[in-house]
Amino acid sequence: MHLAVVADELGPIDNYALRSVEPRTLGPQDVQIEVRAAGVSFVDVLVAAGRYQTKPSVPFTPGSECAGVVTAVGSDAGGVSLGQKVIATGWHGMFAELVTLPAKALRVMPETLSFPEAAVLTVSYATVWHGLVDRADLKSDETLLVLGAGGATGYAAVQVGAYLGARVIASASSGARRALALAGGAHSVVDSSSTCWREDVKAANAGNPVDVVFDPVGGPATERAFRTLAWNGRHLIVGFPAGVAALPTNLPLLKAASLIGVNLARLSVADPVRARDNDAKVLELAGRSHFKPVISQTYPLAQFAQAMLAVSKGESVGRIVLTMD
Repeated sequence: MHLAVVADELGPIDNYALRSVEPRTLGPQDVQIEVRAAGVSFVDVLVAAGRYQTKPSVPFTPGSECAGVVTAVGSDAGGVSLGQKVIATGWHGMFAELVTLPAKALRVMPETLSFPEAAVLTVSYATVWHGLVDRADLKSDETLLVLGAGGATGYAAVQVGAYLGARVIASASSGARRALALAGGAHSVVDSSSTCWREDVKAANAGNPVDVVFDPVGGPATERAFRTLAWNGRHLIVGFPAGVAALPTNLPLLKAASLIGVNLARLSVADPVRARDNDAKVLELAGRSHFKPVISQTYPLAQFAQAMLAVSKGESVGRIVLTMD
């Protein structure tokens, strides 16, 4: 038996409780992991509340990313060894002391990262890499505008964009988040609540329009950011917690600009080889200290409700992580 966060019905955080549960039976190609840290993302909170595009079956345990130590290996799970430090991703089940997953869901954890840092690395940075490299083909002489630069994928986009050699302009809602973006490699920052935001962005780019927009925000921010694009610009749609935007279709025509979706889950199904190669690249660069998530706060597993509530408020600067002691 081990402890896990479980609900019999999707909905508010009060539906969830810490319970003793039986581990899933280990299959031939499965690996069992003793979880040391699990990331708490906004998507995790949405799924748990039943407010995501797809709804999982119940009873349900939230959590889509974790890091831990391998404690059991199936008879046909090659390449994995007992005691190995690993990162795991999936759609659910990580808010637990023990998880059983297919071996293919695991990645070797870089020694440069702590367990909390490793737990929140892969999903955010692989999403950004897929967006900026595969979808936008960001060049080193181009300008990247990152919306929501203090969030999980936003901060990752700042670091990846800077690594790729682009000029990075980070838009964020607070001074602390803008300072975080600058520390992560942004060349300049703008206040997302500014009444002259478009002029601020233009001034930050020496009076020029931008080449690529990384947009994990949605809502009104999408159209105003699209209007900052240059000829042949690319606007990446990564998420829309602020709402689904309605973009006037004359804008892409006038700018010969592209609105491009970034869907990491679909990539894993449509092109699993590329998805795994992207993961490997992100882990390699993290191992060389190019990429490192920022942890805002850690909570013990017993305080999962406080952690989920903190994420839902969206006020933290950096990631929130559950730790299993």
